[in-house]
Amino acid sequence: MNRTELLERWLTERFGAGAYRYAPASEDASFRRYFRVSAEGGTFIVMDAPPEREDCRPFVMVARLFADAGVHVPAILQENLHEGFLLLSDLGSRTYLQALNPASAAALYADANAALVKIQVASRAGVLPEYDRALLLRELRLFPDWYVAKHTGIELTPSQVAVLDGAFELLLANNLAQARVFVHRDYHSRNLMVSDPNPGILDFQDAVYGPITYDLVSLYRDAYIGWDEQHQLDWVIRYWERARKAGLPVATDFSAFYRDFELMGAQRQIKVLGIFARLFHRDGKNGYLKDMPLVMSYLRKVCERYGDLHPLLGLLDQLEDRRPQAGYTF
Repeated sequence: MNRTELLERWLTERFGAGAYRYAPASEDASFRRYFRVSAEGGTFIVMDAPPEREDCRPFVMVARLFADAGVHVPAILQENLHEGFLLLSDLGSRTYLQALNPASAAALYADANAALVKIQVASRAGVLPEYDRALLLRELRLFPDWYVAKHTGIELTPSQVAVLDGAFELLLANNLAQARVFVHRDYHSRNLMVSDPNPGILDFQDAVYGPITYDLVSLYRDAYIGWDEQHQLDWVIRYWERARKAGLPVATDFSAFYRDFELMGAQRQIKVLGIFARLFHRDGKNGYLKDMPLVMSYLRKVCERYGDLHPLLGLLDQLEDRRPQAGYTF
């Protein structure tokens, strides 16, 4: 049987023949698919995760972990791990990306900050995979392998490779020195739903135990929606104040915390550029190409601000055939 036939057989066993309708609910950058099912009792979401490509078990485990932390995640109503299907409660169809605007942003991000702090307060070692040096570096290597080599078609010279490796080591040293908490890993506007209680949190199956600023970067240096730096700074300060009150191990000096946030952001932005290039060149998904300029703008601004990253900025200039520009540095 193909995946559609397997899905329909499973839904028929659950709801009865002719007693349900289903339609695509959302797209995913992975091999997972989501469908919204209408049946007696309301609407539900089915996750279709082909077992040879995806493993449902991390989703099940993290859903329970985050629910225990007191945040709003889908309830798992039925499992079919052998065939790779989960029946989930429906958190609605309105994402933060659809709802965010200058009037709504403050309240929505306040809720997102509150939920993030709850997740982080519940953190403990030994439960989730470690966001260790090997994983962080593997993510960084997506940039030369996919963005540089495949997307720009440029072969780096030995001196350019040395610049990139030096920047990677600087970022890794900072990232690995940060306090460690549960990390959603894609805590952004496409994975947060406007719901009651707010937000509903999705796509957490890749959660790890790692740097405390990572999810904050995902939220405020979002690849899919950009805000001016004044707003970003305000929302990050509000998170930092809430995190301190909750007893989280954030830096007591905000400038030190913000530097951690920015350098963690550079790691994520480098990774995301590599992922978006891979999604296009390997998987034929071109929808992410339009989001690359915003991600690159985040990375360039960080490189402009910190003198240790000026060599990386020079390399980005070379890759994009730009002239260097003067700016403030720290």
